[in-house]
Amino acid sequence: MAAPGGPRRQPLLLLLLAGLVYSESAKFVVKDGNGTACIMANFSAGFSINYNTKSGSKNATFDLPSNAEVLNSSSCGKENVSDSSLSIAFGKGNILTLSFTRNATRYSVQMMQFVYNLSDTEFFSNASSKEVKNVTSATDIMADINKKYRCVSSNQIHMNSVTVTFQDTTIQAYLSNNTFSKEETRCAQDEHSPTVPPTPPHPSPTLAPESPSVYKYNVSGANGTCLLASMGLQLNITYEKKDSTTVTGVFNINPNKTHVSGSCTAQKVTLELWSESSTFLVFQFGMNASSSRFFLQGIQFNRTLPDAKTPTFQAANGSLRALQATMGNSYKCNAEEHIQVTKAFSLNVFKVWVQAFQVEGDKFGSVEECQLDENNMLIPIAVGGALAGLVLIVLIAYLIGRKRSHAGYQTI
Repeated sequence: MAAPGGPRRQPLLLLLLAGLVYSESAKFVVKDGNGTACIMANFSAGFSINYNTKSGSKNATFDLPSNAEVLNSSSCGKENVSDSSLSIAFGKGNILTLSFTRNATRYSVQMMQFVYNLSDTEFFSNASSKEVKNVTSATDIMADINKKYRCVSSNQIHMNSVTVTFQDTTIQAYLSNNTFSKEETRCAQDEHSPTVPPTPPHPSPTLAPESPSVYKYNVSGANGTCLLASMGLQLNITYEKKDSTTVTGVFNINPNKTHVSGSCTAQKVTLELWSESSTFLVFQFGMNASSSRFFLQGIQFNRTLPDAKTPTFQAANGSLRALQATMGNSYKCNAEEHIQVTKAFSLNVFKVWVQAFQVEGDKFGSVEECQLDENNMLIPIAVGGALAGLVLIVLIAYLIGRKRSHAGYQTI
């Protein structure tokens, strides 16, 4: 059961930032059936939404209204069954939902969803469509278990034509004592804000680092292991710096400084990686029942880039068809594979070996080699064949030449 929070305790705070004026913080609480709080949130939120009118495109900009309230559909979740969620409703059917997940050490807002009703004229005047839109995105909101997430700086979440900007944010899920913890995990934006001493200059991000370390990842559910993956991961991010220059940064995922989580369902297997450098990377594997094949279907990515004009970089693609193999078999590729997620973000995968859904005995099944490896095997075969042919030609030429030289002499 969910209940809205109490009265506001702070005076109205107006902050003009990125063209948005933020309202004072609102407090929202989700409680279980016993009335014990499991989620608490205190933040200001601004919305920027592009939509179509009969006269052209228009941008709606507004704050989370003061009368927004928590829906009863919010949940404390059930262990190994469902995740916790906070759903906040305002206007005529506009709903902002934060879905939480956790592992042994950290929790995060795994997914943010915003449902907005274009027929709500209070926010969308003269909209050409009256339909209800639904957008989602992964986020970089995460904190240690039993600590609150704290972020004074603005944090923008981009979801297609919608941008939600949080300000002065305090969030905590999986509460243990019915209130915010005194300990906190600060967001990366606060760590790199102008109020703290400047960090030393970083090397040029256009220089590629060494090949990443290969690590074996494992995701298990109620029915056992659903994903085995051994691979090294390298990120390619193209972004605009504060001085308006565009650069491409290449970053390795360090498995020794990465928290691993995931989930198993009948139709989807998820691998989630959180790193200390405020990097959130999600792999989603799907399956095709008719062809009995699994494949990498989606990638969601968030990273904080302190030198970027927009510090929070986000990318997502849910229509990939990579790392494919027959169910029960494993996909393996020793060659470096390049996966283009968006125009600005791609992934280099090194020495990948992966198997999703049907994993027997926590061991990889029969191997299906990638096309790159098969091509690499053909090269030495072709070279060897060419060399053998060359040797044969030289030998034939030698024998013909020798025969002709003997024909020039007569026996005495």
